[in-house]
Amino acid sequence: MYTMKKLNQVWLAAGLTLALCGTAQAQMRIEISGVGSNQIPVAVAGFADEAIAPQQISAIIKADLERSGAFKLIDAGVITSMSNIDYAGWKAKGADALVIGTVAKAASGDYEVRYKLLDTVKQTELSQLGLSRAPQYTRLTAHTIADDIFLKLTGVRGAFSTRISYVKEYDKRHYELLVADADGEDEQMALRSNEPIISPSWSPDGTKVAYVSFEQKKPVVYIQNLITRARTVVANEKGSNSSPAWSPAGNKLAVSLSKDGHTQIYTVNADGSNLRRVSNSNGIDSEAQFSPDGNSIYFMSDRSGGPQIYRMGVDGSDPKRITFSGNYNISPRISADGKTLAYISRRDGNFQLYTLDLATGQEQRLSDSTDDQYPSFAPNGRYIMYATQAGGRKSLAVVSVDGRVKQRLTTQAGNIKEPTWGPFMQ
Repeated sequence: MYTMKKLNQVWLAAGLTLALCGTAQAQMRIEISGVGSNQIPVAVAGFADEAIAPQQISAIIKADLERSGAFKLIDAGVITSMSNIDYAGWKAKGADALVIGTVAKAASGDYEVRYKLLDTVKQTELSQLGLSRAPQYTRLTAHTIADDIFLKLTGVRGAFSTRISYVKEYDKRHYELLVADADGEDEQMALRSNEPIISPSWSPDGTKVAYVSFEQKKPVVYIQNLITRARTVVANEKGSNSSPAWSPAGNKLAVSLSKDGHTQIYTVNADGSNLRRVSNSNGIDSEAQFSPDGNSIYFMSDRSGGPQIYRMGVDGSDPKRITFSGNYNISPRISADGKTLAYISRRDGNFQLYTLDLATGQEQRLSDSTDDQYPSFAPNGRYIMYATQAGGRKSLAVVSVDGRVKQRLTTQAGNIKEPTWGPFMQ
């Protein structure tokens, strides 16, 4: 059987370990609008004997694929045998691909899941996996299969088995730092505080989250280890300590500090040592983000009179302005391939999500709401999560980078904000 020990360990860190702090009661509701430009017709059959598992694996796979907007799902009922497939019959029903599988319970208590992805046009097998996992990893098993389907049919790695983190606020007196599946399910609490929590940021290996807490009556940067539960103070200098962002190597962070009078960007080792100032302006420099290759830092600065996005060397050299449309651009985020910049821009009084193609300079507005904040790319670069507000409630939204597919994630209790999308975990 095919196993993913490291992925299991990280999910244990980000899920079961967090259960020691308690599980949030309210789960998210997802509303989906729009579809991809070229949907792939896929039939997903119910897995044989999947009723014995804690959750229905085929249903989770279907929900993942539907949420992506890249697939047109075709009802396939339940297929109990993984052999003697009627390829022509499924093609006649409009399916270019067919997903089938089986579930069995091993003597150890693990659930053994086998799956196949079949090409009905060429009448060939595109992929197969065998996964043996403990009951608590049922959702992970389904997400892993959905990731494989997404990769085999689109050529892009799926991000369904990744995790997200965000802050939930209750009446400005109760704050929780939460970790959940990419679809908002399996929500677990990492930290609870009576003071604000802001700016969570995943480490590149997915085992830690940096964030800012006001529990000392001022903003201080911490790192929470999701495996050991250990918490480290990274920056607690005079004044404000904010906006942590990990380097690609995971050994240091960029932070924004006001220790010298006005906010500038510093780098610091993950253990809090070797604090070093890297930006040098008479304005405010903040919201740093490392480029994927680690050689540059994108950041927000008002040195030109209003907030704009700049890029400089990781040592602070050669700062150059990147955004020129609009007079208010903040919260830079760079895609994993380094080609696309996402940010929040204020136009006509509205704060909305934009992207910029760094090669062509082409700008695109991706949201139609009026109060968007904190964009975060999915690790495969296909989607962007951000915080938004509608009807007096703060929630999360996800949009595809072409703007065609949009999702809104809401919950019955609390305002959801400050999202960050975790990395691939293997």
